[in-house]
This record gives sequence, structure tokens and C-alpha cells, in this order.
Amino acid sequence: MTAVKEKEGIIYGAVSYVLWGIVPIYWKQLEHISAIEILIHRVLWSCMFMILLLAVTRKLPALMKYIKEIASDFKKLLALFAASALVSANWGIFIWAVNNGRILDTSLGYYMNPLISVLLGVIVLKERLSKAQVVSFGLAAVGVLILTLYFGEFPWISFGLALSFAFYGLVKVMIGAEAAIGLTLETLMMLPVAIGYLFFSFAKGDMIIPASTDLLLLIGGGIATAMPLLLFAIGANRIPFTLLGFLQYIAPTLSMLVGVLLYGEVFTKVHALSYAFIWSALLLFSFSQLKMKINRQAVDSKKAIVSSE
Repeated sequence: MTAVKEKEGIIYGAVSYVLWGIVPIYWKQLEHISAIEILIHRVLWSCMFMILLLAVTRKLPALMKYIKEIASDFKKLLALFAASALVSANWGIFIWAVNNGRILDTSLGYYMNPLISVLLGVIVLKERLSKAQVVSFGLAAVGVLILTLYFGEFPWISFGLALSFAFYGLVKVMIGAEAAIGLTLETLMMLPVAIGYLFFSFAKGDMIIPASTDLLLLIGGGIATAMPLLLFAIGANRIPFTLLGFLQYIAPTLSMLVGVLLYGEVFTKVHALSYAFIWSALLLFSFSQLKMKINRQAVDSKKAIVSSE
């Protein structure tokens, strides 16, 4: 990996996480529309934008080829359905939380996500944890417990986002498609549900045609959804995974600042104490990951030296 490619990867990765971090500002402009309507439009216009993007980049044949492949593979088809349902649930929870003044909860969820992902790796893939990683889980659990006991409510928004995105990442491995094709397939899978809901709601008179400004924002939501993911995919191919792991904390940090500074959400001393435990857990977890990688590289270097002698 060249220094130029790594530099490009850092820029692409950082920009994608910055966009994810400030996206609550976008959805806030539509807070007068119900979360389910926004979600339906998000699926619809994300799908339209991704198909257009694949057409422009001449990847529609690759999409059709993968559709034929996945149609004959029940496990991959099931994984695609699961990925579609999980990403839709994640989007829905996020939109509802943002438009109900719970941006801090979304921030906490995405801080927790890497830890939940590793926990799933232990449970599902039978991976082993180092001592430092076990301690990091303990610290994060204390942080969540503090919030739960103080507010008297389990942080279901944070856990819902963390779990849905972690499981989404897990099943995406089974699908094994390129990022752009994967997102297109996932939105295509949910498209009949979205269109069916629109027709049903219009027929019942429960949904009105949005005002022109709102409609433009809803259509633009497809671009706002797809662009960070595509930038992330480009960046992920150019930089080490451990570096990408550090960059991912940009998004929840920005979201937290957006919630507190722009929309006046209250960041109490209890929040500060809880976040301190979770941040400590993430730092310990990230450095343990970095140390493990350095150790593996050292071992590989020794093996290479021995084999060349």
C-alpha cells in the first residue's frame, strides 16, 4: 500500500464519517413528517439513485449477474433479506430518534457499535477476546448501566442502532458483494414494501403529497444515504482496518456535538460520567487491536526471515 493511496484512503474515510456525523442536520429539516414516511422515501430514492449510479459507472451488468447468482443461492438470498431488514430498521430508528430530540442516543449507539460487533464475532464466529478487550467490555457495560439506573430507562435507541448495524455488518460478509451493488440489492429488496406502503397509504388518505421543498429533501435523502457509504467503501480499500477503526469515532462525536450545540439537547454530568466509561472502553479496545496487529506483523516478519535463510 503506497503512501499516496493511504493518504487518499484517510481523506475518503474521514469525509464519509464527517457526513455521517452531520446527517442529523439533514433529517431535522423533515421532522414534521413521520419517521415511517421518511424511511419509505429513503428506501425508494436510495434505490433510484443507486441504479442511476450503477448505470453511469457501467456496473448494471455486474448487478444483473449478481442477482442471477444470488437467486440460485438460498443462503445468500436469506442473508440479503436479513441485510435489507436490518439496514431499514437501523435507518428507521435513527430517523425517529433524530426527529424526536434523541441525537445523543444515536451518538451513544454508534460509539457502542464496534464493541457490539466484536461481541457478535465472539458469539457467532467463536472468536477469542484478549484481556484488554474483556476489560473494555466491562467498562462499556458500566457506562450503559449508569445511564439506565439514572434515567430509569434502558437505552433502547442506542442498543437498537448498535445491534442492527452490527448484525448488518455480519450478514454483509455472507453476501460478499461490492458496496455499491450491495446497497442497490438491499434497497431493491425493500422497494416492493416501500411502494406498497405508499399506495396503501394514499388509498386510505393517510399520506399527503409532500410540499415541493420537502419532496426535494426526501429525494435528496437517497444521495445523503448513498454517498457516505460509497466514500467509506473507497477509503476502506486504501487504508488499514485499524486506522479505519479510529476514524469511525468521528461520526458519533460530531453527532453528539450537533445534538448539544445546535439542537440544545442536555448533556448532563451523568452523561459525561457514562461517556467517560464508554470512551475509555473504546480507547482500550482500539489500542489492543493495534497492538495485536503489530504483534502479528512482527511474527510474520520473523517467519519470512526464517523461511528466506
